[in-house]
Parts: sequence; structure tokens; C-alpha cells
Amino acid sequence: MNITQSEVQDGKLTATVTIPAADVDAAIKKAYKDAAHKYRFPGFRPGHAPRAVVDNMLGKGFGLVDATNRIINDAEPAIINELDIVPVKEHGDIDEESLEMVKDHEDYTYAITFALRPTPSLSSYDAVEIEMPPAEVTESEIDAQIEMLLGYHATFEDVEDRGIEDTDFVTAKVENIKNAEALAGDSRMIAMGSGNLPNAFDEGLMGMKVGETKEISWTPETEGAEEAAVNVTVNGIKARKLPELTDEFAKTGFGFDDIATMRDAVKEEIAADKESRLPQLKENRCVAKLAERLELDEMDKDYEQSVFQELGQNFLQSLAARGMSLDAWLQANGMTGDQFIADLHHQADDVARESLALDALARELKVEVTDGDVDNEFKSAGVDDPEATKERFVAEGRMPAVRDSIRRSKAVNWLVENAKVTEVDETAKDAE
Repeated sequence: MNITQSEVQDGKLTATVTIPAADVDAAIKKAYKDAAHKYRFPGFRPGHAPRAVVDNMLGKGFGLVDATNRIINDAEPAIINELDIVPVKEHGDIDEESLEMVKDHEDYTYAITFALRPTPSLSSYDAVEIEMPPAEVTESEIDAQIEMLLGYHATFEDVEDRGIEDTDFVTAKVENIKNAEALAGDSRMIAMGSGNLPNAFDEGLMGMKVGETKEISWTPETEGAEEAAVNVTVNGIKARKLPELTDEFAKTGFGFDDIATMRDAVKEEIAADKESRLPQLKENRCVAKLAERLELDEMDKDYEQSVFQELGQNFLQSLAARGMSLDAWLQANGMTGDQFIADLHHQADDVARESLALDALARELKVEVTDGDVDNEFKSAGVDDPEATKERFVAEGRMPAVRDSIRRSKAVNWLVENAKVTEVDETAKDAE
């Protein structure tokens, strides 16, 4: 197979492909043989009907059409591997009007066009600057964790002499005005500050008193979302009361000898959590900061759609692994299908921008991927047979995507190693 590629124009690359005559003849032979097996031809055993009979029964040139499709489909993975590209659509585009059928004993030449993701630049390739929680455990972090533990023993007392505060438990009648069916209910129980409801809804409730009615409206922070509105009547307010932490309560409530022992145990737990969590947090913040430098006003729709589909498939697979349907998940999280799709598109745009930013950094750094890098990628994937898996990826045209992933990983490593970090006690900052 001979491949000649054009220059990339408007995000598209066209390859002119020539298939040798010997491969064309083999494809034609197989097409007719498969047809002879698939269909019944009176007077012939399955698989033994000659070409002339197949053409007479199924239409002249039936096998040539089938062979043409086979050649194009079978060659695509090899073309992608040879060009070392990752198309944003599942298959390349063929100009059907100019496409000719294969001919016996002749080379076959055709053109195929692939849509590629954009290649924008960054406004700067310098090391990023980020804020991170300190590696050491702070007193404010211990205090916050203990307060959370005390919350499991919290009590709630009815209040009528003040408005709603940010830690209250509220009972309210919520009437849908528009686009808020999931929130409606005659006796909705609302835990303030839980993050389960729109921030604007929580903010609208703040200060309301028992018996008060108010209209609250907001626009969800997802692209294309329409304004939502509800009418809320407060039926009851319960204030959250935490128990006093004493040596005796540390023992009876949590099983520690005293407060000091409890704080030491909490500190140890937070330290272990930080050790496992902070590296990924640093990576995420570095990549997010880099994405802010991407010089791209509007995301390419085809690329965003490819990321959207991948995120959606991964999410559905994770739900299936947990034995949960999408409908059940939506109901549990108070979301409609349209809201979920809009949110997933928003996530896809973020992921796409981060990926393109890493691609741009990798180009600037002139990151190279060696055969050893590829071998290590498959060995570290935890598959039973790395070599067989690698061969399957080659056959499916997925090796360029593997190399892309390795390039991005190397770009991330450089980004993390060179980041300028300012430590901030975020728990204390939030408390203030």
C-alpha cells in the first residue's frame, strides 16, 4: 500500500492511497467466495457458486462493490498508523461521487479525508504558578475534620425567631414556575450548604423566615441552559447544634482516650490522605492553569463531540459497574436528562481545552515518543498479554492515540516538575 498525504488545510488531511493489484484480486476473490457462502444458489453447494452465477443472481459487479468497501475499510487502520494521526471522527470521509470500483488485476487508488483536532498555540510556555495546600497537616485542617465528625452527632432544634442560616435544615414547599420540575415538592427537606442544590437556590433561601414565601430564579451554569424559577414557602427551620467536644465525649462518642489522642489520630488520617491526594491535585491544577493560556476562542465542534462521546461512554460504564442506571442516577442527583447532557458538554469542553493545551506544550518541548515508551505503556497497563494487546491496537489503528497519550503524559510531568507553587492553608482561608 502506498500513501501520499496532502498538507493539513482547515483541520483536514487528505491521503491518496494506492492498493497493489495483488491485494485487489485477493479482495475480489474473497468477496465472491463469501457471497457464495452467504446466499443460496440452486445447483451449487454452499461456497462453490462461480463468480458468473453470483453476478447473475445478485447483480453484475456485486462482488466488486463488496471488495471495494472491504479494501477501504480494512486499509483505514493502516493509513492512520502510517500517517500517525488521531482523527476526531470514527471514520475518514470518502467522496462517494468520485469513487470508482476496483478492477481485476489493476492497482486501486482512492482518496480519504480525515478531520483532525485543532492545533492552537499557548499565550505563554513558561512554568505555571499555582496554589497548593501545605504538605504538612495544619491545625485548621484538624479542626475542620473534627467538626465534620461532630456533625454525625449533631442535633436539630426548631427555630422561629430568625431567618435561615447556612447550616440549617429547612422544610419548604417548592412550586415549579419554569424548568425546575426536579426541585418541586410540597415538603422538600433541604440541607443548607450541602451542595446538592443550585448555589443560587441556597442563596435565595438565606434569611427567609418560617411562613415567608419568595420566588427564586437562576440560570444553571451550563452552556445553553434556560432560566429556572420556583416559588418557595418556608414551613420549618431547624438549627444544627454540635455537641461540645470533651475528653469524655471523645471517649464515648468516638472511642478515643481523650481529645489529644483524637486529634493525633485525625492528624494521621489527614496526612495519609494528603500523601495520596496532593500529587493528583497538583497535576490537575497545573493542567487547568495551562489551559487558561490556550489561544482558542471557540472549540472545534467535531473534537468536542469526540471528547463528549468518550466521557459519556466512560460514565455509563462506571454506572453499570455499580449496578445503577442513568435514570436512577439522574433522579438521585435531582437532574434532568437535558441538564446532564449540557453539563457533560461543559466538561467535554474543559477536557478538550486541557488536552489541546498539553498538545501545544508537547510541541513546544519537542517531546519524542520512543518504542521503549510504547512498550512500557502496554506493560504498565496491567493487561494479561501486553504484546497481543499491542498487536490489536496496531490492527485497529489506535497506536497514534497511544503515542499522543504518552506525549501528553510527558508534558504533564514537565509541567508538574517546573510549576511554581505557593502553599496556602485553604481550610483556614475558607473558614475566614
